[in-house]
Amino acid sequence: MDFDAIVIGGGHAGIEAALVLSRLDFSTLMITQNLDCIGKLSCNPAIGGLAKGNLVREIDALGGEMAKLIDRTMIQFRILNRSKGPAVQAPRAQADKALYALLAKHVLEQADNLEMFQDTVVDFIRDSSAGEIRGVITERGRRFTARTVILTTGTFLEAKIFIGEYSTSSGRLGEPAAIGLGKALRKIGFDVGRLKTGTPARALRSSLRLERMEEQAGDTEILPFSFSNSMGSIDRPSVPCYITYTTKETHRIIRDNIHRSPLYGGKIKGIGPRYCPSIEDKVMRFPDKDRHQIFVEPEGLSTEEVYLNGISSSLPEDVQEKFLRSVPGLEKLVILRPGYAVEYDFLNPTQLYPSLETKRIKGLFIAGQTNGTSGYEEAAAQGLMAAINAACFLQGKPPLVLSRAEAYIGVLIDDLVTLGTKEPYRLFTSRAEYRLSLRHDTADIRLLEKGYSIGLQKDKARQALLAKREGIDEIKELLRKRNVQEIDGDILPLLQKHLGRSFAHALKDPQVHMRDLIFCEGKLNKKKREWLDQVELDLKYEGYIRRQEKQVDRFKKMEDMKIPPDFDYDRTVGLSTEAREKFKKVNPLSVGQAARISGVRSSDIAVLLVYLKRGI
Repeated sequence: MDFDAIVIGGGHAGIEAALVLSRLDFSTLMITQNLDCIGKLSCNPAIGGLAKGNLVREIDALGGEMAKLIDRTMIQFRILNRSKGPAVQAPRAQADKALYALLAKHVLEQADNLEMFQDTVVDFIRDSSAGEIRGVITERGRRFTARTVILTTGTFLEAKIFIGEYSTSSGRLGEPAAIGLGKALRKIGFDVGRLKTGTPARALRSSLRLERMEEQAGDTEILPFSFSNSMGSIDRPSVPCYITYTTKETHRIIRDNIHRSPLYGGKIKGIGPRYCPSIEDKVMRFPDKDRHQIFVEPEGLSTEEVYLNGISSSLPEDVQEKFLRSVPGLEKLVILRPGYAVEYDFLNPTQLYPSLETKRIKGLFIAGQTNGTSGYEEAAAQGLMAAINAACFLQGKPPLVLSRAEAYIGVLIDDLVTLGTKEPYRLFTSRAEYRLSLRHDTADIRLLEKGYSIGLQKDKARQALLAKREGIDEIKELLRKRNVQEIDGDILPLLQKHLGRSFAHALKDPQVHMRDLIFCEGKLNKKKREWLDQVELDLKYEGYIRRQEKQVDRFKKMEDMKIPPDFDYDRTVGLSTEAREKFKKVNPLSVGQAARISGVRSSDIAVLLVYLKRGI
């Protein structure tokens, strides 16, 4: 074998996958169509957001790179949903787009055991008799062999872009599609479908009238995405974003030209993202809405290019210019790049095990938008897990599968391989049943030990985690022992009603915050801010967390009921026809996973349990 592992693609999934395998001492080759496009932020210039920010911190806890990259390249930081509960709060940062990609490429170039090669993979080398992957063949006829392959082609697989009447084979505007591999996958027998996504126009900042828009500044205090960085250690400039809105005239122009849209004209067959629709979709599907929000986001410190978030379009360029200039602040807009739609191949993810290895070919792993997801963060999380499990495959070890109760990554992958997807999948906090236990600030406590046991986290990180756990325990103990006294009530009247009770009890009061208790108890001043913030949330939501822990215990019992891989569903009398077909297709590993399959009834699970208990 030329290499232990080959990673196809240099996007966010490919970056994490290549780094994991190389850091675990496996000789790794990354093949990508253009080395200068590694780590490119194809759409919005931002990392994080609701649920996505949690993913980034989980990636970091396990030993991935995305959090470190955004910490080094952010140009604005915000915690979203501060006014809501901690389970739905998340960090998000605007990125310097060019700098992010440059640093990502540099990290790969510096990695030991990793080689990079510019070409397009068009086919696989397989051992058909053993059903195993053996390598890849490139467009220029190069053959590279390896014991495992990770496919992370993003939106480039047999891709085509659309701008009004214009269409061409391309994965990103100005970049060629990956042609050949989609056909090869179909020939092997994979279920391959088509999806659609889109991106808005980019504009010249100096052509905008920013005074007509609402300014949106970032937070003054930055919480690092990476647990290796402490509060206050990120010294990056903060650039404002701006908010404006479409108008009735905007909507009229779009409606008058909707017949020129490739989406409504039938040229595009792939299904688009439900939660990030084009402006054409918004106008046509929600005719009662007078306006739609547009976020004007800078793309970097070294460019005048700005991103018009919320107004992606595949209408002709002349129409895009006309409707955009009807928006307040964009009257004299200069478009640098038009918006466009891209249609591409994806694999139905129910063809994968929870390890992200394909059921059809041993040693072949799939990650990222190739599995039907949307977003950089979802892609990076899959790339990380695919590589971890490819390493386990090479070592002859069982795969690492994170459950829905311990990580958003677990929710993401379980949704994909159990339910599949017919539209670009996006992770939300609402998809996680146990989201109160999956807060972004607890990602290291939940997952860093796993990263350490795999070999992706160093002893220094583990020692820092142990110190954090100890520090949090000390703070909680101090708050439980320290009672509110008369002098405290005099300093802070809101503590008056808690006289004689512990600080821990007082903190459960929605009006009392850790900063108030620090004012009364000097010992707390010596503790790290991140630890104090975590303790405050832990204590305020202690009752809810305990209730959720009981739900998690019930969930774990169902997950612990394993289903043998050779279980014969055809001999299981009493199953509905739909359940039998879906069980055979998904091949669930546990009763818990079986129960989450769409269309499976509780009566089907009851029948399954009877047969499993009998050992049939």
